[in-house]
Amino acid sequence: MRPKGPHSGKDYRVKLLKRLGLTLLLLSAVILVGLMIWEPLTSEGVEPPPERSYEARIVRDEFGVPHIFGKTDADVAYGVAYAHAEDDFATLQEVSAMSRGRLATLNGADGAAIDYVAALLDVAGTVARKYDDLPEDVRLLLDGYASGLNAYAEEHPDEVELSNLFPVNGKDIARGFVLRSPFFFGLNGPIQALVENKDLPREGGPVLAGPIEEKSIHPLSDDKVITPVGPDPDENGSNAYAVAPERSSDNRTRLISNSHQPLRGNVAWYELVVHSEEGWDFAGANFPGSPFPFLGHNKYLGWTNTVNRPDLIDIYKLIVNQTRSQYQFDGAWEPLQKKRVWLKIKFGPLVIPYPQTVYRSIHGPVILNDSGAFAIRYAGMDQLDMLTQYFRINKARNFEEWQAAMAGQGVPATNFVYADAKGNIGLFYNAMFPDRAPGFDWRTVLPGDTSKAVWQQTLPFSRVPALINPDSGYVMNANNTPYTAAGPGDELSPDNYSPLMGIENDETNRSLRSIVLFEEAIANSGKIGEAEIRRIKYDTGYEQAGYAKDWMDRIAALELDQDSDLQKAQALLASWDWDLDGEGAADALALMVLRPANKAHYQRGEIPDAREILQETVDHLNQYFDRIDPPMKEVLRLRQGEVDLPLDGGNDTIRASTLWDVDDDGRLSVRHGDSFIMFVEWDTDGKVNSRSIQPFGAATTRPDSPHYTDQMQLFVDHKLKPVHFDPEDLEQHKASEKVVGTAR
Repeated sequence: MRPKGPHSGKDYRVKLLKRLGLTLLLLSAVILVGLMIWEPLTSEGVEPPPERSYEARIVRDEFGVPHIFGKTDADVAYGVAYAHAEDDFATLQEVSAMSRGRLATLNGADGAAIDYVAALLDVAGTVARKYDDLPEDVRLLLDGYASGLNAYAEEHPDEVELSNLFPVNGKDIARGFVLRSPFFFGLNGPIQALVENKDLPREGGPVLAGPIEEKSIHPLSDDKVITPVGPDPDENGSNAYAVAPERSSDNRTRLISNSHQPLRGNVAWYELVVHSEEGWDFAGANFPGSPFPFLGHNKYLGWTNTVNRPDLIDIYKLIVNQTRSQYQFDGAWEPLQKKRVWLKIKFGPLVIPYPQTVYRSIHGPVILNDSGAFAIRYAGMDQLDMLTQYFRINKARNFEEWQAAMAGQGVPATNFVYADAKGNIGLFYNAMFPDRAPGFDWRTVLPGDTSKAVWQQTLPFSRVPALINPDSGYVMNANNTPYTAAGPGDELSPDNYSPLMGIENDETNRSLRSIVLFEEAIANSGKIGEAEIRRIKYDTGYEQAGYAKDWMDRIAALELDQDSDLQKAQALLASWDWDLDGEGAADALALMVLRPANKAHYQRGEIPDAREILQETVDHLNQYFDRIDPPMKEVLRLRQGEVDLPLDGGNDTIRASTLWDVDDDGRLSVRHGDSFIMFVEWDTDGKVNSRSIQPFGAATTRPDSPHYTDQMQLFVDHKLKPVHFDPEDLEQHKASEKVVGTAR
């Protein structure tokens, strides 16, 4: 009963409002607490790998590089994960979260797009369907690696930032491969364009004739595109060289690995050496989340990789019904599969659920936008064979075994440059080329209503462009067409390869420059020895040809006011010696104006406005250096912690400083370019020796480690360190040793 009295109604309302306010406050508190704790409670954990005994010995050399020894391959994989976690658990944890579709929970909104992509591509479904078909030794390897990572997480709970992420298992490791693999050949481009309902980017493969629009491009530091293979995936590149013994001045076979990757993050190289009593001996580097090296050498052979860009992605427009629940295919209506997924996005202390729907058709993943429904089909879709291929080539003992493993065609795209103890060298333009039917324009959006346009298999490895043991005595690739892979007269003919394969036909400055330098060395002495190959690798020059020449001509043709800063910059560039060695007065200016031109060329995009680029560059140099001609090495820097060193090279020079961030002091801090470098050689007796270098050190995320920055000075000085591949040699340079594993 309502209380009586002159003020009873008012008092009642006040009390009621207070109660409601308290209730709302309590409800809000409950919701906030719920948003803080709900995600790990609802995230599905996984069963850990089957319980097995593991034991690995981790020996670190004077640079902290881990050499992992084990009785079995799985023991070694356990040690690989544990050693890597000691040096960079933060990145391994990030890769693990990404593989589980929980990156946004760990990193916030930046990870949401990747979690969406993992659901769109049905990464978890691929692994569920295909994992048990992997060979047993590969599954044992993955379980061993997962167990090593779990052991480190259990022993260091203070470093674990995401609840219910560990333990991981072998399937989680496989998911990381499935998710990242297609983004090395450009899947980010069409996905982003379709999601944003923008024009599709130019497809991979040959550059087609036609006008390219001009467009403003910021010359300094564009926004980074976040993908499963790190920022700026379209800028990933590399140089690779192999020299046969008959062309060498000392009869040695040489292999030069020179990858251009981000210097930090989940596709930054991690150096390691492995030795298993089951015959797995290998020195090289991997990415976080991999149980084996992706490039390097064993006793008998080695290889390195460069990014290639064939047309391996096809887009189909579907004819859908009014409710977009069905699509037409071969005269019938098929249901468009749909699945609701929840992106779990960290926002401060809260985790906000964000619903999304992913779609799938017979063709592959489907994206709906205002322009219609578009399906995506790409090389390597719904496959795990890359795991087997990489492990098999790690253990190959001769050229025949290596080629047999390559013929398994698990790695959907990337060039392989090969060399071995017997003196064989070769370039393989490896790709899983779709077996496309004639009669369609495969470089445009395809009709989605007919099975005739949906390829079902890939061409055999025998169809892959390859150049083995050419007369020139060397092979090379610098992200250019495979038709130019060696000296004049050794070119592959485009006529031998179907246009349906979509093989690229463009060159880079690095490829043009490499051929010129190799041929100059041969013309001078007929040989390519240690000194010559080092000069080539660390060359910082530009050829006055191709896009670079066209771009500088555009700047030279600008009509500028006399005595203006722009006119002075134009004159300074006219005097440039076409070399970014850091010695010329025009080097800093040339470095900065060339970057957007190379980006447009390499990504086959719009040509930037020359006046705008010149103006922004001049403004930047004047603002931060009070002159347009500061020494380039004061501008371009390699920075880590308290170490700040000058760098040379540019965006498309063989010595690559590809991308940079603009720091608060206006200096350009390189984030992408020359990363892991390895020189490998086999002597006349077939014995292998190698040297390597990284930009920072073995422990790139551990500021308290002596190996956080200990390779930086060597790196900027163009020097290498020994690898100590031979265990007896390692004993003379051992800095630490420990045994990890479960009780036997």
